[in-house]
Amino acid sequence: MLRRNFLAASLLAGAYPVLRAADHPTVAFPSDPRERLAVSTYPFRSLIKGVARDADGMNKSGITLEQFAQTVPDRLKVHGLEPWSNHFESTETSYVQGLAAAFSRAGLRVVNIAVDIPVHLCDNDPQQLTTGLDQYRKWVDTAVILKSPGIRVHVPTGPERRSDLQCALQTLGQLAKYGAEKKVVINLENDDPKAEDPFSIVEILKSVNSPYLRALPDFCNSMLIADDTDYNDRGLAALFKYAYSISHVKDSESDRGKLYTVDMRDIFEIAKRAHYKGYFSMEWEGTGDPYQGTAALIRKSLESLS
Repeated sequence: MLRRNFLAASLLAGAYPVLRAADHPTVAFPSDPRERLAVSTYPFRSLIKGVARDADGMNKSGITLEQFAQTVPDRLKVHGLEPWSNHFESTETSYVQGLAAAFSRAGLRVVNIAVDIPVHLCDNDPQQLTTGLDQYRKWVDTAVILKSPGIRVHVPTGPERRSDLQCALQTLGQLAKYGAEKKVVINLENDDPKAEDPFSIVEILKSVNSPYLRALPDFCNSMLIADDTDYNDRGLAALFKYAYSISHVKDSESDRGKLYTVDMRDIFEIAKRAHYKGYFSMEWEGTGDPYQGTAALIRKSLESLS
């Protein structure tokens, strides 16, 4: 992002005043290491029926999200779930209420919803902005029904995924305000190497300055930016200071045939030093059986948290 535009863009955040301390999120996170762990449904996209177009590895005729949920406690021995938006058949209230009932029967709690939807918040067409924000608000409402502490969205960008700080501050400020009304945290992840580097996310969080706009540190994604462990660790240390409810755990990530790896134990120490109390969601990346890969991440996480 262009830092010379940052001060001017920060003025936009003034429209979204800092909430009172009493209005901060107050989720009672578990302290038991296993209860802090969750399973992302994204690594299981080859198994779970998906509804989005052209998603990588999407299964168009797999098991339902409800059916997958039933397998988690027995096969993976955790009770947290982070469903991916592409695994929802809809956001209609009746469907989401049915999901909530299915998750409850399985003994699962929803720790976050990873929202990947095609929105164009920085388009010159104001209707695109209105439509996009309305879609995100619908996912906030979905989080309320599922009792999820938050949702993850992407940093808005301009044409060709170019950074647009003024647009990001304006739109995320509005979304954080709605999240505050519904007691749902809006999380930003170091996901896209081009538009969501950790330090730019921190700049956005500082400027909007809302307790309902937070960081989602992903253990390995920023390795794709610099292939530098020191850079990745510094980025995660910065993000964990602003994290509240959710982090993505992985020990590797691949891109264009190159494999990037991280030391999970070191990153758990970074989270501990930042006094992070939220959930850790397993987002295994690799080939083979996602149950086995996810189970391995769970074992490593428990070793670090115990």
